[in-house]
Amino acid sequence: MSEDKPLLGIMLMLGFCLIAPLGDAVAKLIGQTVALGPMLFIRFGAQVLLLAPFIALSLRPWRLSRRALGFCALRTLLHMAGIGLMFTALRHMPLADAIAIVFVLPFLNLLLGHILLNETVGAARLLACLVGFTGTLFVIQPSFTAVGWYAFLPLFVAVLFSGFMLITRHIAAETDPIGLQFVSGLMATVLLLPVFVLGSAADIAEMTWGLPNSHEWRLLLSVGALGTLAHLLITWSLRHAPSATVSPIQYVEIPIAALIGLVIFSELPNTLAAFGMSLTIAAGLFTMLFEEAKRRRSAKAAPQQLSIPTAAE
Repeated sequence: MSEDKPLLGIMLMLGFCLIAPLGDAVAKLIGQTVALGPMLFIRFGAQVLLLAPFIALSLRPWRLSRRALGFCALRTLLHMAGIGLMFTALRHMPLADAIAIVFVLPFLNLLLGHILLNETVGAARLLACLVGFTGTLFVIQPSFTAVGWYAFLPLFVAVLFSGFMLITRHIAAETDPIGLQFVSGLMATVLLLPVFVLGSAADIAEMTWGLPNSHEWRLLLSVGALGTLAHLLITWSLRHAPSATVSPIQYVEIPIAALIGLVIFSELPNTLAAFGMSLTIAAGLFTMLFEEAKRRRSAKAAPQQLSIPTAAE
């Protein structure tokens, strides 16, 4: 096991917090002129093209067992659906609002981990979940007034990605992270191609391919490249530092998204949405700090327990 490098891990997570909302901003830009089907196809196609040379040159293990392959297929379907809903939400909502609502994800992971994996969840963490979800509702309310039911799409994105992350955790020990992303991107591309072709032939609006101009091609490829890079940055971040160290940094993504939204789209969250974002960030940070304090207490208690003599001694 390699030695932890907390500073490097934090810098990589900060890179993710910049790249991820920037990728969403590009998706929001291109989503005004390009249909959803081509956007998704090129998003995952670019992921395969970018990772294939890396897989080949590094000789990383990318073939999966039959069991892992089945979970990877389900994970890919959740990933495709989640990105599709996020792209749709970004067409209608401010960037920061959509991203802030998705940040109900850590609280969903906590609750699903308790329900499905029997992980322990104490009263303090349940309270943090409630506060975080309340903050999400504060962000949804003004968005719902402005755009209607589209405001709930990021909430569905959070549910889908919660399942996506649970599956990832379930098969993490038997798969290479980058190899898994390559296989997942390949699956998505293969699945989307016939849907895209048939939908285009049936003249379904969101599947119709209009030949992009050079500017649109650059934006489409940028969506795939930025999305792939964001996944790699968060993977590398967790490789160099514990999750408890780098996870709180991820909440920096919300104010960065607000800044990008202001600069590119002249969007600024209203007072109610800003208050909701603050609640979500506070609840998330409390949960992370609580987990770190609990881990340190356990680490301190362990040597003391080992020093207690037993009857056999």
